[in-house]
Amino acid sequence: MESALDKFIRYAKIDTQSDENSTTYPSTKKQFDLLNLLVKELKQLGLKDVEIDQYGYVMATIPGNQSKKVPRIGFVAHVDTSPSASGKDVKPQVMTYKGGDIVLPGNTSVVITEAENPELKNNIGKTIVTSDGTTLLGADDKAGVAIIMTAAQTLINNPQLPHGDIRICFTPDEEIGAGTKYFDMKKFGCEFAYTVDGDTPGELNKETFSANLAVITVHGRNIHPGSAKNIMVNSIKCMADIIARFPKDCSPETTEGYEPYIHPHIVEGEEAKSTLKILLRDFNTPGLEVLKKRLNSIIAEVQPLHPKAKIELNIIEQYRNMKDYMGDDAPGLACMWEATKRAGLDPKWVPIRGGTDGSRLTEKGLPCPNIFTGGQNYHGPTEWLSVWGMDKSVETVVNLAQVWVEKS
Repeated sequence: MESALDKFIRYAKIDTQSDENSTTYPSTKKQFDLLNLLVKELKQLGLKDVEIDQYGYVMATIPGNQSKKVPRIGFVAHVDTSPSASGKDVKPQVMTYKGGDIVLPGNTSVVITEAENPELKNNIGKTIVTSDGTTLLGADDKAGVAIIMTAAQTLINNPQLPHGDIRICFTPDEEIGAGTKYFDMKKFGCEFAYTVDGDTPGELNKETFSANLAVITVHGRNIHPGSAKNIMVNSIKCMADIIARFPKDCSPETTEGYEPYIHPHIVEGEEAKSTLKILLRDFNTPGLEVLKKRLNSIIAEVQPLHPKAKIELNIIEQYRNMKDYMGDDAPGLACMWEATKRAGLDPKWVPIRGGTDGSRLTEKGLPCPNIFTGGQNYHGPTEWLSVWGMDKSVETVVNLAQVWVEKS
């Protein structure tokens, strides 16, 4: 019985960073390094129907051990890590947390502070994992991968635990919003599924943001600065005036809970053309139109200041709140609540201020709420993972298989 921690450390050391500027799928070939390893390990564990397709989706089955009909359920996690920070040469640091701030050894300017991490106090005396401060850790979502693999190992090695057919899927490119682009719903063949891609132990997610990407493009005109008078149209200055007018009370750093935001995400440009990518997020899907109108108002205010510039706004749909497609009475929600309680935790529903593969899968017709992993501070070098929380997630997944049998 290899532990979830052992698996996680092995997976974390494999660089699987996705690339939102790529035109291939998966966006990076290196994701196959972990995906192919998982195929090998699933076969070694004795799972059935283990396969990987051309797009990198890994699927497998834990055959049920019940004579009665039990709904087939699935568990999903993604292997890629965020483009926001390096995922190369990750050096996991395993420690017993004794309290206080954590200075990371690879870059002592990177500190995981008690003040910013209230969950740390629940891990005093427990094992946690960090990066060395030069990369992210990759708990998002290699902790989820390790949890599912460990739960599969537990069910295979303990045939007395009752369960129906269980399907497993590991996906690429979730971090760039393409994790379900080629997901074969028919092949997966589940009535209900769960992503294992959350954070704080005991927190369960049945609602996410609805999301659009707004792209503002400013077209100017370039000419040598020495002869630019009355000719140059500097798109950068126009874009700066747009950004300066973004609402300060509607940004990620000033909002929480169910509050929406407008988040300038990536800006690129030179005199002739500048582009700004903006994340629009709201739990209330019609609210995305309100955020769009706010952008249009800003553009209308700035355009007269730069009459020779051309300003364009394009809106791209990304994902929708899973609650729009999955009611509060979906049977799988009661099962995950009960499974979490049996793991000795006090479950609570918490909205995700982001999205998961489950957002798109639910929208496509496969209800797919989200389970915690024990990770914190995703997408940056201060990311850390509670091993206790990861183990509790394994318990929850194993419990889920049994609860579905009882409630069938």
